[in-house]
Amino acid sequence: MVARVSTVAFQGIEVVDVDVQVQIAGGGLPSFTVVGLPDKAVAESRERVRAALGALGLALPPRRITVNLAPADLLKEGSHFDLPIALGLLTAMAVLPGDELVGYIALGELGLDGGLAPVAGVLPSALHAAASERGLICPAAQGGEAAWAAGVEVLAPATLLALVNHFKGTQVLTPPEPALAEAGGEDPDLKDIKGQETAKRALEVTAAGGHNLLMIGPPGAGKSMLAQRLAGLLPPLAPSEALEVSMIHSVAGLLEGGRLLRRRPFRDPHHSASLVALIGGGNRARPGEISLSHLGVLFLDELPEFARATLEALRQPMESGRVAIARANAHVTYPSRVQLVAAMNPCRCGYLDDPALACSRAPRCARDYQSKISGPLFDRIDLHVEVPSVSAADLSLPPPAEGSPEIAERVAAARARQHARYADMPQAGRPRSNAEADGQLLEEIAAPDPEGRRLLAEATDRMRLSARGYHRVLRVARTLADLDACENVRRIHVAEALSYRRIAPGRG
Repeated sequence: MVARVSTVAFQGIEVVDVDVQVQIAGGGLPSFTVVGLPDKAVAESRERVRAALGALGLALPPRRITVNLAPADLLKEGSHFDLPIALGLLTAMAVLPGDELVGYIALGELGLDGGLAPVAGVLPSALHAAASERGLICPAAQGGEAAWAAGVEVLAPATLLALVNHFKGTQVLTPPEPALAEAGGEDPDLKDIKGQETAKRALEVTAAGGHNLLMIGPPGAGKSMLAQRLAGLLPPLAPSEALEVSMIHSVAGLLEGGRLLRRRPFRDPHHSASLVALIGGGNRARPGEISLSHLGVLFLDELPEFARATLEALRQPMESGRVAIARANAHVTYPSRVQLVAAMNPCRCGYLDDPALACSRAPRCARDYQSKISGPLFDRIDLHVEVPSVSAADLSLPPPAEGSPEIAERVAAARARQHARYADMPQAGRPRSNAEADGQLLEEIAAPDPEGRRLLAEATDRMRLSARGYHRVLRVARTLADLDACENVRRIHVAEALSYRRIAPGRG
């Protein structure tokens, strides 16, 4: 007799069905073998399952036990195979009736005492179970995560014993309730920043249109403070977006307490982060920072201090909105539609424009330092803003009258105009913001008036803008028109958009 239990494997955020087949056969020496291309964590499940069954007062029979994870040519990774293997053994040992488990997908890590520990990927597994009209068995700590999949029967036991008792009818498991992450504390307010009106305006435009932003200025000018306040200007995640973002965090094992995210991600990796940490990959092809900040903000402070190869790897995901990780044993794709916000000093010492503090190697020091950012990467950033030092006169002023809540209202109104503009487009190619508009659509929605067109043509020749730079100016101009509640892009919008473009660092 072969007992069967359904579980899943993951390829990025895609879910693949896995059939766990358990056979207990006589003849030969007693053994416990797991086959089907398991990784180290899956191979070690034998000892965890053995101990967990011992905690229930059950001993494995002294026979040949073979566990096959089909399809055999698909790499099986992670500790979530513990529970389906244990259930398969219990079925093969006639402790559980086999027909009880037919309509369920099971995943969970077993402790030596029979407890169920959280695992990665419960949310996409629940959605997959809903699509195939099956139930889901997962650890109790993640029942609130699985409950977001509509129409799925979720069993979330705390221990293996509780699950066995449920199927035997001596205990009833209460269906879990959907869980949301806490709202958290208040975001930092832009009122805390005195001066820097140009940078604040650029931050508003960035939030309104979903654009990328680069801030260049000396140490202590407030670049990091400005970036940290961007989260307070962004609109909350829509329900579909919250599900999309939470799926990535679920696969990465980062959903705390199985609660769906409510706020847009804000990730700020240190400049020592490796290429794999930023883009994704590794032995298990896990999502990197650019995917974990999907539909949110990726803040890279001290941009030139990142390794050159790491920065260059950002170019393709920034354009396509996805990361394709190709390895010998895996080929997975993660979404990566992020707002890149970067900050840098004008030179290594940081005081290029201050004659009293600048080093003696200027301007060569600045050229060498800024040239660490390649022209193609620089060209993919929509807004470039100078953030000068704040004077003592600015610091002595009272807090500004307008803070984050007032600016967030204008941002929300501009985003609402964009949503209404793109609402009639097919879901597959619909932009989420002006920053994603391209091709013929951009020509239609951002065509400037005659004066604006002349100005843009002159600036393109004088500033030697690339085709990409030309289109990014149009996108920013469209956002500026949305902030002004203007139906058409005018010359003033083109002029302001051009003011946020500059010659690439180290090239003029």
